[in-house]
Amino acid sequence: MSSPPGCGLTCLYAYSRSMPLATLPTSAAPPPTPLEARHTPRPEREKPAAPPRRARLGALDALRFFAAMAVLIYHFTVRNSQAWGRPPAEVFPNAGEWLMYGALGPELFLVISGFVILMTAWDRSVANVAASRIARLFPAYWSGVLLTGALLLWIWPGGKNVTAGEVAVNLTMLQSLFDVGNVDGVYWTLWAELRFYVLIVVFVAIGITRRRVLAFAALWPGLALVADAAGPGWLRTVLVAEYAPLFAIGMLLFLIRREGHSARAWWLVAANTAAAVWLVVPDQLVKQLRNTDHAPSALVLGLLVVACVALVVVVTLTPVSRLDWRWLTTLGALTYPLYLVHEHWGWWIISNLTGTLPPYLVLALATAFSLALAAGIHFGVERRVGPRLRSTAQAGLERAGDVARGLTAGQGVGRPPTGPAGRVPARIAAKNAGDVSGSSCTVEPMSPGR
Repeated sequence: MSSPPGCGLTCLYAYSRSMPLATLPTSAAPPPTPLEARHTPRPEREKPAAPPRRARLGALDALRFFAAMAVLIYHFTVRNSQAWGRPPAEVFPNAGEWLMYGALGPELFLVISGFVILMTAWDRSVANVAASRIARLFPAYWSGVLLTGALLLWIWPGGKNVTAGEVAVNLTMLQSLFDVGNVDGVYWTLWAELRFYVLIVVFVAIGITRRRVLAFAALWPGLALVADAAGPGWLRTVLVAEYAPLFAIGMLLFLIRREGHSARAWWLVAANTAAAVWLVVPDQLVKQLRNTDHAPSALVLGLLVVACVALVVVVTLTPVSRLDWRWLTTLGALTYPLYLVHEHWGWWIISNLTGTLPPYLVLALATAFSLALAAGIHFGVERRVGPRLRSTAQAGLERAGDVARGLTAGQGVGRPPTGPAGRVPARIAAKNAGDVSGSSCTVEPMSPGR
């Protein structure tokens, strides 16, 4: 799901790195006298240029929306619930046999996420990447948790048994870590996404390069497969063991888009696709037998996992990627909030209309209501809160990074700042020597952004 979440992108980006070099003097200037240090302000440090804004891939946005709709249709027509007053298999006896494969929508989400997250992390700082993910995930997620929590606590308490405490813990997105149930079942994908983001932030701190991405996409899924088969639970959690191949496929496809085709990259895509089939098919067989009245085909499940990869290839590495219709971007923006709120709110609409209207009309109205709710979250919350949350989070993370670097360099809190090679700035040295008074004219200008 993406977060849901969420989650941005039309062409391969070419970054211009050329900058005019300042002309340096041939001889070093003499150090300033204490009097000069008193009256000559230190030049302000220039703010770093904002990272280039990534364009959106319209076709990829459309694919995300398709995945969300597949999950919505699966929940409304196939997954067992009390919404229809009888098993969905009786309401949609023929369609359900095929619509149940919409349960693979989250797996498609995860491949797309691997592509998009690497794209947005490349050439960015840790603070920028972490802040962008916080701002992308949490505003819509908090809205979804509160809306669904309100529905299940007060409006439709028979829909699912939840407590106010569970709703509160769910707001952290760490409920799985505390062994607390999800208020909405779709949140399981966010726990996988969140762990993947942590790995990416670590990767950004180390430094992302083509060679490292190839190595990561080879070693990480391999370790995940071993951990999933025989590793301790904590290692499976850290490595996102069940979904590592899906994320790795997306990362590799972005690498191919950015750096060009290579046999090694495509071999790794093929290997990770095989690993994904190995992990996803048995898991889906168990889930569908437990959650529906249909028995899926292992062969069809395997082919559809491959199809998920093929669809991402088509919308990112072929001329289809050049589609830039504005409405595709709008669909992409609605995907994450739609994924977050559709399940229980849609079931509530169905439970109130079933028996009075034809099933397919009820289905259409539940879908329309879910889309309207998603639009309200996107335009009313995400667009208003997201940018502010991102700037606040980035500023806080950058300040924390400055403090950490200062402590690492031995510059404790409350000690005067030092210049290159540990030199104390001239103003402070002069004042310490008694040459400069403490008048207001001696105060150094504050560096921008500090």
